[in-house]
Amino acid sequence: MALSLSAATLAAVQPEIEPLSPPWRYFANAADEFIGVFRLGGETFLGLVTGIIPLVIVLLTAVYAVIKWIGPERIEGLGRAAARPGWQWYPVRYMVLPFLAVFILTNPMAYTMGRFLPENKKPAFYDSAVSYVHPITGLFPHANGGELFVYLGIAAGITTLGLPLGDLALRYLLVGLLVILIRGIVTEFITARLMARRGMTDAEPEEPEERREVTV
Repeated sequence: MALSLSAATLAAVQPEIEPLSPPWRYFANAADEFIGVFRLGGETFLGLVTGIIPLVIVLLTAVYAVIKWIGPERIEGLGRAAARPGWQWYPVRYMVLPFLAVFILTNPMAYTMGRFLPENKKPAFYDSAVSYVHPITGLFPHANGGELFVYLGIAAGITTLGLPLGDLALRYLLVGLLVILIRGIVTEFITARLMARRGMTDAEPEEPEERREVTV
C-alpha cells in the first residue's frame, strides 16, 4: 500500500513537459538523426571487428607466406614471355600477368612489371593492372590493403542481408579478370594507332623536341 502511494505521489509531482515549438523541434529531430548516423556507423564497425576483420588478418598472414615461398623474381620470366606478339598472348599479357603482378607485388609495385613489355604495350598493361587492384581484394585483401574499405563496405551490406561472402568475392574476381582483358586489348589498339600517327615505333620512342640532339 505504501509503495503504491509513493508511486502515485511521484507521478503527481512530476511536471508535465510541454512539446517543443515547431522551429526548435525540427532542429532537435535533425540533431537526433545526425547522431543516429554515427551510432549506426559504430554498430557496423563493431560488427566488422567481431566478424570480417579477424578473417582478413588470418588471410593476410597466409597470403604473405605464399608470396614469400613463390618469390617476386619468378614472375619476371612470365613478364618477358608475355611481350611476345600474337593473339594467343593477349590473355597472358592482360589477365595472367596483371593478376600475378598485383597478387605478388601488390599495389603500387605491380605496375613495375610493365618494364618487360615493349613501349606500345606498356599503357595497356598499366590499364589492366590498375583496374584490377580492387576486384582482387575480395579473396586476396593484401593486394590493396590501403583501399580495402571499398570491399569491406560492400561486404558489410552483404553480411547484413545474411548472404555468403564467398560468392561475392569470386564473382568480383572473375568479372575483374574479364574487364581487364577487354581494357588491355582496347588500350593496346588505341596506343598503337596513336603511336603510328606520330611515326613512333616500339624500338624508338619519339623524344620531345627540346631533347633531340642536332647533328652537323
